[in-house]
Amino acid sequence: MLDILDTGPLSTVQDLGRFGYADLGVGRSGAADLPSHRLANRLVGNLERAATIEVTFGGLRVRAVTDLTLAVTGALGPVHLDGRLQAANSPLRLPAGTELALGPPGVGLRTYLAVRGGIDVEPVLGSRSTDLLSGLGPPPLQRSQRLAIGTDTAADPLVDHAPVPPLPAEPVLRVLPGPRPEQLGDGALDRLLAATWTATQDSNRVGVRLDGPALLADVPGDLPSDPLVPGAVQVPLNARPLIFLADHPVTGGYPVLAVVRA
Repeated sequence: MLDILDTGPLSTVQDLGRFGYADLGVGRSGAADLPSHRLANRLVGNLERAATIEVTFGGLRVRAVTDLTLAVTGALGPVHLDGRLQAANSPLRLPAGTELALGPPGVGLRTYLAVRGGIDVEPVLGSRSTDLLSGLGPPPLQRSQRLAIGTDTAADPLVDHAPVPPLPAEPVLRVLPGPRPEQLGDGALDRLLAATWTATQDSNRVGVRLDGPALLADVPGDLPSDPLVPGAVQVPLNARPLIFLADHPVTGGYPVLAVVRA
């Protein structure tokens, strides 16, 4: 068992996501940073399907009800165990009654907390992930909530510390051309690639809105809907791109100029 003392701005339960329901309007959801989710599970000896806690910009505080093994990965800030600074990307022992607190990351946004055995909440359509767009899955975590721990283990933890390269201050995203570049006119993709873009605060697990130069003055708004995938770079009426993330809609009616590679 694990008690939630504070959630920070947003903390949700996430796993690999739910697959096979796009024709019903249900997206994949799942961890926004799948490599960090998988690494956290490996560090505690879980199956990669085990559910973790995805923490947005720190602030999570939890207390162990029983002796636990856990790991913290992803965007890293201070990790404290009863006030003592701990290493991230490494298995940690959390004795019963001990409190773990995550500070805000210096670079990046989402941190992952894996507990040996996985977070045991009721699956919905085969996944324990919280989908903020559809409302499927468990609701975001709340203070004073108690979480059960499951049995999704693979082996005993064998790693002392996982070397993880630091996140770049200015990430460069590799993209593929979108399915209908002609909808935005000649040169739109070149303008997208030539500019420097800033992620705005108007972003969440559905997508990241970017601020930068307008790609064109008049975005067509009466196009038939196309399927959407994670990483789709859509250009809405304000002519500034939106990159879709884990909780994206499954269709959209604005042009998709590019798709970010996984």
